[in-house]
Amino acid sequence: MHTERLTVYVVDDDVAVRDSIALMLGLEGYRTAVFADAEAFLAAWREDWTGCVVADVRLPGRSGVELQEELHRRGISLPFVIITAHGDVATARAAFRSQAVDFLEKPFDNAQLRAAIESAFALEEQRMQRDDRRRFDAQKLARLTAREREVLERAVQGLHAKEIAAALGISPRTVEVHKTRIMGKLGVRNVAELVRFALAAPPRERD
Repeated sequence: MHTERLTVYVVDDDVAVRDSIALMLGLEGYRTAVFADAEAFLAAWREDWTGCVVADVRLPGRSGVELQEELHRRGISLPFVIITAHGDVATARAAFRSQAVDFLEKPFDNAQLRAAIESAFALEEQRMQRDDRRRFDAQKLARLTAREREVLERAVQGLHAKEIAAALGISPRTVEVHKTRIMGKLGVRNVAELVRFALAAPPRERD
């Protein structure tokens, strides 16, 4: 059973291939969306899309590999499975340089495509879990007061209570009180976890 958050985006200018892939995947329980070329995909793109792209190499306009490269330029990390009836070493190398999950030559069997998609979905799930963790951490950080954020930033730099106190013009005892409150709000037990939270802070909040 595939997560409802993931979709296979099929980009192929051959309507018969496009529809047969979508039909096969639909029967296997995958959500799909189909596009005739890279430009149609880019025009429809939404930031909340998750899953993977199955794209043919030869498309009108941008190739499947060029679509992959364009998404990377935009900071979009959807995993790609590249398919082609005209495979060559140079194209395969370009696809893998852009971190394609697989490069399948037509005709491929359904099991090969499903295996490639499952590998892509596994990568996408990992990315989504990392994003969820960062959002959760950011929510916890938002609970800190401005002073607590200042103490946190200096604590993860390795400064001791007396050094933090001198830098902020407060007493070492007050620093320790802030640190106790910080660890309670963030639900952490040690400095290593404090560092992870500090690194998740928005850049404007850092020194």
